[in-house]
Amino acid sequence: MTEDGPPLPDALERHRDTSAGRIRSRSVGEPGPGVPEVVLVQGMAVADYLMPAVAELGRWTRAHLVELPGFAGSGQATRKLDVPGYAAAVVEWLDAAQLGPVVLAGHSSGTQVAARAAVQAGSRVAAVVLASPTVAPIARPLPRMLLRWRLDGRHEPPGLTESHLPEWRRAGVRGLLHLVRVHLRDRIEESVPALTVPVLVLRGADDRLSTREWARGLAAAAPSGRYQEVPGAHTFLWADPGSWSAPVRQLALGAS
Repeated sequence: MTEDGPPLPDALERHRDTSAGRIRSRSVGEPGPGVPEVVLVQGMAVADYLMPAVAELGRWTRAHLVELPGFAGSGQATRKLDVPGYAAAVVEWLDAAQLGPVVLAGHSSGTQVAARAAVQAGSRVAAVVLASPTVAPIARPLPRMLLRWRLDGRHEPPGLTESHLPEWRRAGVRGLLHLVRVHLRDRIEESVPALTVPVLVLRGADDRLSTREWARGLAAAAPSGRYQEVPGAHTFLWADPGSWSAPVRQLALGAS
């Protein structure tokens, strides 16, 4: 990895309309027989940093990065959305994409959207991946979240903040504050027990936005959950894009 971070891979870009706004997706890889495709929901207003990790999944299946209305490369939202509203938009995207049962994943705040979307989507989701799930009690309320984010930043590799800046500017201060508020109000602990498919919780060992005990508890709350710790901080997928490929592949093959 260079000081600026891993390069963005080539990807197939598509735009699909939902009632919440136009959604951009970027896809890497080819679908394989008997292997579910993976759909990843972006993090807090940012998406580009996840593309190298999507490309790693694209080595063995087709993987898609879905960007939420109002953020990254998607169109403006048609209305104010909370976490269930963003989840409903993802479900509409799944319906339009017609991929068959997928592994639905999220990173950071995207885990909250993915968990709720998986509950709403039912049989359209074969398994769920929660990578660096949020928001842990240790990072509530907002002042504590900001403190934990700064502490976590000490363990993140160079180039991460710089990669986020264009997408943060696009979101604007109001958009970012709205996202933070609705995600702080959402409790992923309420969504996970309702999941009826296998769940994989991944956490970076140096993640300062959560604790090992809380992340383990999330996995234990799922009817079929597994916890795995990997090297790195909250954004471990930026530092080592391939770190999640093997455990996600194992989950996908077991769910097929």
